[in-house]
Amino acid sequence: MQHKTLFPVLAAIAGITLALFATGPLLTAPASTAVGTLSADFPVEPVEIPAADGSAVHGWLVRGKPGGGAVLLVHSMRSNRLEMLSRARFLKDQGYSVLFIDLQAHGETPGDNITFGLRESENVEASVAYLRTTFPSERIGAIGASLGAAAIVLAKRNLKLDAVILESLHPTIEEAVNNRLKLHFGEHGSILLPLVLWQLSFYLDTAPEQLSPITRINDLNSPVLFISGTRDAHTTQAETERLYAAARFPKELWIVPGAWHFNMHSYAGREYEQRVSDFLAAYLRRNHD
Repeated sequence: MQHKTLFPVLAAIAGITLALFATGPLLTAPASTAVGTLSADFPVEPVEIPAADGSAVHGWLVRGKPGGGAVLLVHSMRSNRLEMLSRARFLKDQGYSVLFIDLQAHGETPGDNITFGLRESENVEASVAYLRTTFPSERIGAIGASLGAAAIVLAKRNLKLDAVILESLHPTIEEAVNNRLKLHFGEHGSILLPLVLWQLSFYLDTAPEQLSPITRINDLNSPVLFISGTRDAHTTQAETERLYAAARFPKELWIVPGAWHFNMHSYAGREYEQRVSDFLAAYLRRNHD
């Protein structure tokens, strides 16, 4: 009788263990998808930028007014360049040239695994280099959301950007994972953190600190605007404030009342456009010198 009782318990433990060990592949699985085409009212140039691994970063380029500046837009986790379309539209209306891309293992850019900014940062480096070649006399900025923000900060080369906007950026990979575990499993989800971090390190062949933007934020060496929401449970306000404190001057912080961990442009609308336009104009427009 005792064996009959013990068997379901052992089976349950085995099932939970297998599920936990499947977390790594699930977290790093590619989010590839066809992006499609846009309507004729917003013409874009499809681009394929040579990547460090021999593949190509897929994206769209919109040409603005000469002297208006150029901006790279980088999307969040498990998304693609379409997430940044509304930003591209309003920036084009402001006269900026805009490049918005699919990060590796997202959209139409190939990749074996999502790497939480590690290899995605190489896509950012290649895209910034492309903008410098395409618009040699323009000042260049970048806007990144969540994973896109991490990819900007974790770039190994000095991007020498004239302005950077980081939205919903986590300070450490530990906090990013822990916050998501608690969202899915409640406060007890933190118990799983060491195992999940070990799996990420194993599958990505890198130490967790290599995936933590706060260790690199002081190297950014660009004027930076941090944007986060008061109700963001994926990246808390306190975590954003720590990143802000660790960054170099000049820097700005905008905490959006009521905003969660999602598209800040969609949520804040005109106020987002005004704040972003003011920040970018101060550093990308030569008539502001």
